[in-house]
Amino acid sequence: MSAPAAQAAVACSVAYSKTWDSGNGFGASVTITNTGDALTSWRLTYTWPGNQQVTNGWSANWSQSGQNVTAASLGYNGGQASGAQWTIGFNGSYSGTNTNPTSFAVNGVTCGGGGGPNPGQQALQVTPTSLSVPEGGSATYAVRLAVQPTSNVTVTSTAGTGDSSLTVSGGASLTFTSANWNTPQNVTVSAAEDSDTTNGTRPITVAAGGLTSVTVTATEADNDTGGGTGHVDNPYAGATGYVNSDWSAKAAAEPGGSAVANTSTGVWIDRIAAIAGTGGAKGVRAHLDAALTQDAANGSTPLTIQFVIYNLPNRDCSALASNGELQISQNGLARYKTEYIDPIAEIMADPKYAALRIVTVVEIDSLPNLITNTNLAKCAEAQSSGAYVQGIQYALNKLHAIPNVYTYLDAAHHGWIGWSSNFGPTADLMASTARGTTAGYASVDGFITNTANYSALTEPYFTVGTTVNGTSVRQSKWLDWNDYVDELTFAQAFRNALVSKGFPSTIGMLIDTSRNGWGGSARPTGPSTSTNVDEFVNQSRIDRRIHAGNWCNQSGAGLGERPRPNPAAGLDAYVWIKPPGESDGSSTAIDNDEGKGFDRMCDPTYTGNDRNGNNLTGALPNAPLSGHWFSAQFRQLLQNANPPVQ
Repeated sequence: MSAPAAQAAVACSVAYSKTWDSGNGFGASVTITNTGDALTSWRLTYTWPGNQQVTNGWSANWSQSGQNVTAASLGYNGGQASGAQWTIGFNGSYSGTNTNPTSFAVNGVTCGGGGGPNPGQQALQVTPTSLSVPEGGSATYAVRLAVQPTSNVTVTSTAGTGDSSLTVSGGASLTFTSANWNTPQNVTVSAAEDSDTTNGTRPITVAAGGLTSVTVTATEADNDTGGGTGHVDNPYAGATGYVNSDWSAKAAAEPGGSAVANTSTGVWIDRIAAIAGTGGAKGVRAHLDAALTQDAANGSTPLTIQFVIYNLPNRDCSALASNGELQISQNGLARYKTEYIDPIAEIMADPKYAALRIVTVVEIDSLPNLITNTNLAKCAEAQSSGAYVQGIQYALNKLHAIPNVYTYLDAAHHGWIGWSSNFGPTADLMASTARGTTAGYASVDGFITNTANYSALTEPYFTVGTTVNGTSVRQSKWLDWNDYVDELTFAQAFRNALVSKGFPSTIGMLIDTSRNGWGGSARPTGPSTSTNVDEFVNQSRIDRRIHAGNWCNQSGAGLGERPRPNPAAGLDAYVWIKPPGESDGSSTAIDNDEGKGFDRMCDPTYTGNDRNGNNLTGALPNAPLSGHWFSAQFRQLLQNANPPVQ
């Protein structure tokens, strides 16, 4: 545990909020604001008023002795500037009543009490204070108060002298009360289209009577250099999708595959060598050049190309089939930045690609692992070192700085974080990660769920509110008290949660529908008539997996909805990020030089673990390494497609 900085004059405020409570278990987020001097490390302490017990936590080193709780900074988040705000969280258990703690201390100094210079002093908390605004678009910063006010506080945002195309277009006057003082409210800054080629700036003064003002520096991300068309709200709207000829040729060679071979799919950059291209597969620049050729045939219609950024150190720390080449213990984070992200960003920033809409899906199966799987050594190391958070922040900083690049963070799927104990904490972690980037929330264009997974888009024959003979379907073995039954309702609810955490209301969701169609003869045609809740759910559900925790080469799966923009409220698009026919992992151990291990979840004979209820895996046999072509799987996906392939 790091020692507190001896010379720092500490003053702080803390906002404690329960994110869920089941009657014997609960989760909470703790937002700390540093109203004193800059810190090099911190240690939060408080005492439970009852028998509450922290069971697991994130973004801090959590420990408990009796009723006394300590949360100490990790290696990556100990440094906090004056005025900084950060959120940590945990899940816990209790019996009886669950009363919130009322007194908190940082480095031994009571927050809102004595011990520091002007402790508990009111102040404006603004995140971020540097804002990149795409020309023709908008970006947001968040405002809150440091401590609870005794009367309403009006906060204004006023643009100063500078680039007149940058204006405050929303939230110019905000009101904070004793009830909402610690809830971030967004201010929107817009950049009008202009003809110059300058990345102009304009200061914006955030002020309230009697308080020290804060200056936000807004910078226009100009789109008039190199033929770019600007940063739009939804990169899929009005655009055609890039067809990866590497995948298309394999799909077209399969019986009936030509019917879907011209579908846009994601390009996976899953190791450093893939940047230049490996084994006959094109690299990043070659794909972008091919996209330019396709775009030229589009006339005035823009083209969207999708890349999967997927090479964090200790990648996918809870699995083996998708392990990567970089390890945290072997300087993996530094290599990730300099050998992986930097060259990708350099290529994408080439002015000749400025007319393309480049979508990046950033690090699937990463941040949610820090909420659910820190009992595993590789995930614990990813959390304690900060490698996942810092790596993603670095990637967002580099990619967001390119005006025609769009960033979508991976948000797992409903079968992973659909429970309230995982749902809120994951949203908190997404928000705190974004706040730590240069552009704050604006560095993220949206989120994607179900990447490379099989969760049904919709379950038409029951909802989370359905009861069977008086018993909620949530009590079935299939749902196991999950709050969501399908991916669409989950994605829409998760988006709402993210907006409530401070993300702008313009963020959009993507759902990977490449393999969640679940058609074919096993697809139910109506709800079951059984009065037994387990039988009802099993006979009614579209998702035919043995267990929702099964993820590898699933038997019976089919192609899902074809990619299209704006398919439902809050969604930017349905997409095929996982190219159908590319394996999830080998069904037996295969020697390779790609850093990919053998995961028993890809072995059809394996009887499982606690993450799939100790069930069979439902995986297809004879599967190759992840990312390699799996003909038998592609043919099954085509046969079981829903909607059917015409």
